[in-house]
Amino acid sequence: MDAADWVNLSDEELLERKISQLGLKLEGTELEPLIRQLYDELTAKGLTFHPPCHIGDEWFVPVGIPAIFIPFYLVHERLRRLELKLILEVEGGTPEWFMKLIRHETAHAYAYAYQLTRKKKWQQTFGKTSPDDTPDTYRPRPYSRSYVMHLDDWYAQAHPDEDFAETFAVWLTPGLDWRQRYKGWKALQKLEYVDELMRSIAGKPPVHLPEYRVADHNCLNIKLKTHYARKRKLYEDVYPDFYDQDLKQLFAAGPEVTDRIKASAYLRERRRKLMHSVCQWTNEKKYRVNKLLSRLIDRCDKLDLYVRAADDAALNLQVSAYITTLVMNYLFTGKFKRTK
Repeated sequence: MDAADWVNLSDEELLERKISQLGLKLEGTELEPLIRQLYDELTAKGLTFHPPCHIGDEWFVPVGIPAIFIPFYLVHERLRRLELKLILEVEGGTPEWFMKLIRHETAHAYAYAYQLTRKKKWQQTFGKTSPDDTPDTYRPRPYSRSYVMHLDDWYAQAHPDEDFAETFAVWLTPGLDWRQRYKGWKALQKLEYVDELMRSIAGKPPVHLPEYRVADHNCLNIKLKTHYARKRKLYEDVYPDFYDQDLKQLFAAGPEVTDRIKASAYLRERRRKLMHSVCQWTNEKKYRVNKLLSRLIDRCDKLDLYVRAADDAALNLQVSAYITTLVMNYLFTGKFKRTK
């Protein structure tokens, strides 16, 4: 199927199409020069292996397979618009963001291609790794200097594999003086090891290039609506229901106040600004914060809460601070999900 056959469909019609039938290719798209940029960065470091890239449902490298799968929605602007509408953000949707993610995935491909995790010094530096005990969640220590800062959510702390991938991505980033950036950090020792390790394999071909079928890993033989139903369910982290008393304190305009509006209407009016502000300072996904706001709006309706109709700068600040605190408390007492 050519893009001309589906690009002008309504969202409802497009969601009924199977992803595998959209005829998506990386060749000839704006992603192609970005992939070439990655290969140029590897070549500049003396590395000869250029991981093949394919289209998948999300960003990932299959276990044991040194190949990178790039989300299908990045291939076409129409699909990016749909992703933005349904998930509220497009992961990897800018060239800078794309490069950060693909450098991270490249590290996983290199780990498989050169069997790096079997090396004793790799295990001493990053820790032992095994698919049998890979956790799905992790609890970060935001102020730790033992890990580099590359992707959001302190992702280097998720697992030894991710620690290596994030360290590799920082090491590979052009123009970044990582020795100066991480001076005095324990993470610098990891960067120095990655530098030593990559120099040792520079100019050498991979030792492990198993044959594989792309179709076994692309996960695209489903309708778009099925894909997004699964993705939204995955993103719908449940924030604990402990905020009724907080909402009653925030929105306490009683019946004696004549100039008042429903608290739910107040939140709906400021919803987009609140979502962007909270996400900016917490790095939480917009879809999850938006769902939290939906729950707060619903609770305000059920509790029949009101605020003064006049725009109150102090209340605006209190509400923004409260929602940010609610998200941060959940993040640091709950668990982050491993996704990459």
